[in-house]
Parts: sequence; C-alpha cells; structure tokens
Amino acid sequence: MVTGVDRLLRQLAATLPPFDEERLGRIVATPDAHLLLAETADGRIVGMLSVALYDVPSGRKAWIEDVVVDAAARGAGVGERLVREALTLARREGAVKVLLTSNAARQAAHRLYERVGFVRYDTDVFRYEF
Repeated sequence: MVTGVDRLLRQLAATLPPFDEERLGRIVATPDAHLLLAETADGRIVGMLSVALYDVPSGRKAWIEDVVVDAAARGAGVGERLVREALTLARREGAVKVLLTSNAARQAAHRLYERVGFVRYDTDVFRYEF
C-alpha cells in the first residue's frame, strides 16, 4: 500500500517527501483522519484522498485533501466515487460542512467537485510553512 500511495503522491506533486510506513502509521493512529483508496480488481491503487474531521466552535467539519487519481485511470469515475465516499463518511461522522481547496489549474477536478455539489466559496486561503 505504501508504494501505491507514494506513486500517486508523485503525480500530485513531485516535490512531496516520500510516503513511508511511519506516516501511514500516524494516519491510521489518528481516529479522525481517514485515507480512502481506490483499487483495481488486482489490487493496484489507482486513486486516493484523505479526510480529516475536526471540531471547532462553529461545528464539526471535514477537510478533504490529497485527491489524486492515477493518470491512466482518469475519466473512469474513480475520483467521483472517492469524493462521494468521503462525503458519506463526513456525514456519518456528524460534519456540518466539508471543505477542500484545489489548484486553479486543475479544471477537471473543479468540474468533479461542482458535479457532486461543492460550491466555490468566496474566501482566500493563506498558508504558513515551517
């Protein structure tokens, strides 16, 4: 599994650090973090996303990140099935809102998010990196 996730992460952003067993262990050990994987019948990982749930005064929310479908599997509905599963999980876990960000260049991803019901939110995203 680690190799498959790492392969997909390279397609998301080549500059990301390698995915390893330690990072997988931290995700698995975090009750409100979920890594959803899409596999072919022969076990090849062709898509993934992560969902983090958190509680704040304005309510329980979920955040979707790291959405990526293998280049060879795009256009076959893998991404949509993953996103819909993430929404089901978030609703089941009591989230009142699900958020995500997407690079402006990822137009196919934007169409997917709009197709499943996401709406563009009038806000700016700020990032601080250590």
